[in-house]
Amino acid sequence: MIIFRPAKPEDVTDINNIYNEVILNTQATFDLEPKTLEERVLWMNEHGEKHPVIVAELDKKVVGWAALSRWSDKKAYDTTAEVSVYVDKNHRNHGIGKKLLDLITIEGRSAGLHCILSRITEGNEVSINVHVALGYKHIGIMKEVGFKFGKFLDVYLLQKLF
Repeated sequence: MIIFRPAKPEDVTDINNIYNEVILNTQATFDLEPKTLEERVLWMNEHGEKHPVIVAELDKKVVGWAALSRWSDKKAYDTTAEVSVYVDKNHRNHGIGKKLLDLITIEGRSAGLHCILSRITEGNEVSINVHVALGYKHIGIMKEVGFKFGKFLDVYLLQKLF
């Protein structure tokens, strides 16, 4: 049975491993180099009550995670966050990502956020469809803003307002 819960410090290695696999093998992030454990610990420390990190755990192993991160350090954006959702390659397409997105969205609303933004790279229709199913709206396309795996890629912007 999958358990969804707030992330703990001891989850950081699994979180980092999931993300690094995504960096190396997918277009889902525009990071190009794997993150070190030290970088991931710093990232985790930037999150808290208003910007939570949650995980999906199966058999005592983290198989997915979601986070709300600051959209900008400018004060006027304090009620806006960006969502990230990543699932272990062996557990994709089983509804874990959708559940994580749903739960982290609820957490954002409970934390007093007004807006959650999501950037989704072209070719990831599954993620776009999951966001739309959970009430996120298309607000634009940034054309050819990233270059990965030898090609320029568009990024779709989606938004959830409370």
